Amino acid sequence: MFFRKTVLDNGVTVMSESMESVRSVTLGVWFAVGSRDESPEEAGMSHFMEHMMFKGTPSRSARDISEEFDRMGAEFNAGTSKEYTVYYARFLDQHLPNAFEVLGDMVVNASLAEEECLKEREVVIEEIARMEDNPEDQVGEIFEGALWPNHPIGLPVIGSRETVGSFDHAAAAAFRAKHFLTGNVIVAAAGNVDHDELVVLAQRFLVGLPTGPRTPREHSESEGQKRLVSLSKDTEQAHILFGVVTMAAQDPDRFALQLLNDVLGGGMSSRLFQQIREQRGLAYAVQSYPALYQDTGEFAVYVGTRPDNAELVLELIRAEFAKIAEEGITAEELARAQESSAGHLVLSTEATRNRMMRLGRAEVCGNEVLSADDVIDRLSAVTLADVKRVAAKVLTAETTIAVIGPFSDERLNKLAN
Repeated sequence: MFFRKTVLDNGVTVMSESMESVRSVTLGVWFAVGSRDESPEEAGMSHFMEHMMFKGTPSRSARDISEEFDRMGAEFNAGTSKEYTVYYARFLDQHLPNAFEVLGDMVVNASLAEEECLKEREVVIEEIARMEDNPEDQVGEIFEGALWPNHPIGLPVIGSRETVGSFDHAAAAAFRAKHFLTGNVIVAAAGNVDHDELVVLAQRFLVGLPTGPRTPREHSESEGQKRLVSLSKDTEQAHILFGVVTMAAQDPDRFALQLLNDVLGGGMSSRLFQQIREQRGLAYAVQSYPALYQDTGEFAVYVGTRPDNAELVLELIRAEFAKIAEEGITAEELARAQESSAGHLVLSTEATRNRMMRLGRAEVCGNEVLSADDVIDRLSAVTLADVKRVAAKVLTAETTIAVIGPFSDERLNKLAN
């Protein structure tokens, strides 16, 4: 096995992948809580907690935390998604004990002081305003809310002004007590790291976390519906997301979907990029992507184009969906997608951060932990018939469209059909 895994007596999971040829380590502390685990009143709390973990502990101020990481020459950050939150740092291997101590202090002992909560919620509201000033980001929130109107995956990770504006010490402390339990914690590290040392450090620096099992996550089925949602803005471009509900993260067909995505809109040689940008000059940005979760997923195409071109762009996307669903892809396209995917994957594994992320993300979401060679083998096993079967299912599903731009109701009706 290419990684080692130990589950401590208190439920914390410790994982590591050794890379003896490097001098760095990337260490992450993961929590199995994200925006899908929040109530409507808590929307954005996981992301808010990500901010608050950097705002000081009884023994360290926010400045102390930054200065200690800077003194190590470390890169440090955090991220919140729909299904997890992660706090991580990348540093020289000799700094592992010190880096773990600082990360551990942050996630175990964050003060969540009232004054800092009130200040930081204003920072997050500014972050929301920044997102709303960027139509390419905002259209994603609108799209997912329309794709999953009755599913927690549809809730925005960042929350809203109303919910974030209500967060205080009591709300943050209650959320931490419910979700920041040992059973929800995964420690993942990759680089020049000794697994046994990592286990000892986890036992030492995470000892203050409240003990409890993995918080159960309610899974629910979701089916796509044909709908168009829009936000009228006087923008130079129309920002369009066109997509469908699709498979979950552990579906065996996910490898065929990855290759289908590469052919359809995943790169500069893809069909949509060539048709929409290269041949017709209708857009600068055009790309497709899958986003898969524990019980559902999406497959979508984003295009930014002048409003006058929106109908034609959507016509081209619909035509390509129908063509591939009916005919599949060519043997040449499949071979190119398999080789491209393998190349991107192998290049990504040269970074300790990417290897740590792969370990932690798989474990925190309950997914299969695969090596790069395992993934390449699965991709290589995909046949033309597999891709055609998946395309016939995915690309004929009911489509949801989200649009931001200066459109009248009449124009929007045309875009919907």
